[in-house]
Amino acid sequence: MVDAFSRTRSAPGPRIAAPDADCARPWPPVGERGTRTRAALVTGASSGIGAAVARRLADGGDWRLVLSGRDPSRLREVAEAVSATAFAADLALPGADRQLADFALATVGRVDLLVAGAGIGWAGEFRDMPPHAIDEVFGIDVLATLRLVRLLLPGMIEAGSGRVVLIGSLAGCVGVRDEAVYSAAKAALGAFADALRYEVRGTGVGVTHVVPGVVDTPFFERRGAPYRRSRPRPVPPERVADAVRRAVVRGRDEVYVPGWLRLPCRVRGAAPGLYRRMASRFG
Repeated sequence: MVDAFSRTRSAPGPRIAAPDADCARPWPPVGERGTRTRAALVTGASSGIGAAVARRLADGGDWRLVLSGRDPSRLREVAEAVSATAFAADLALPGADRQLADFALATVGRVDLLVAGAGIGWAGEFRDMPPHAIDEVFGIDVLATLRLVRLLLPGMIEAGSGRVVLIGSLAGCVGVRDEAVYSAAKAALGAFADALRYEVRGTGVGVTHVVPGVVDTPFFERRGAPYRRSRPRPVPPERVADAVRRAVVRGRDEVYVPGWLRLPCRVRGAAPGLYRRMASRFG
């Protein structure tokens, strides 16, 4: 692994564990058989879905990985386990997206796959939500992701290939009680995925929207409230990672995990009144 934690910037700006200059050397563009090694950047990779995606992509040895997350120690563990390059960054901070994109491009030459898994939540009634928490959820879940896509997409289009994978949520499709802002943020990602897909059609670049339900990760601890419902049962993050890998291989536009989640989303779209009555009754 190339260690990206050996030196921390002291200059003003994002608090990012920055690499030594020697670490950011381009990855060789030609493999043993004369083909270019594909490169992937995974955000939110210090735990949960992002870490599971990193492990799945590393399984086949087909990808040169750059991983990013906010927790340097946990990110280091994941990166060491999959022989990846790691760059600790809080993408909510100004300029962090640019530094991450620059580092990834300097390290691997070109990003063929972006898996945008960084995200946070907040649980509770909207009237009790602190204003700064609203900014944090939208800042990380939406704005940071859009900025990173904006930085990496032109290179994919120029190369005529690539894929952007956005990790959404069922909450963005149907809305979830006591998660109004998180639901709105994930809904924004879903709409962005659809619109961007129209724009890049014919360029060789694909856009995948992954819609997981409840996933067994530290997400619920960090959002301020544990998951207490008996159904649906949380699925392991590895199941989402498997879906991401299959979607990349098969060029899928939208994936639900588990697959039956398509049903409530379709009912919500086809009969919103009926869905709202059911949701009000069954939660």
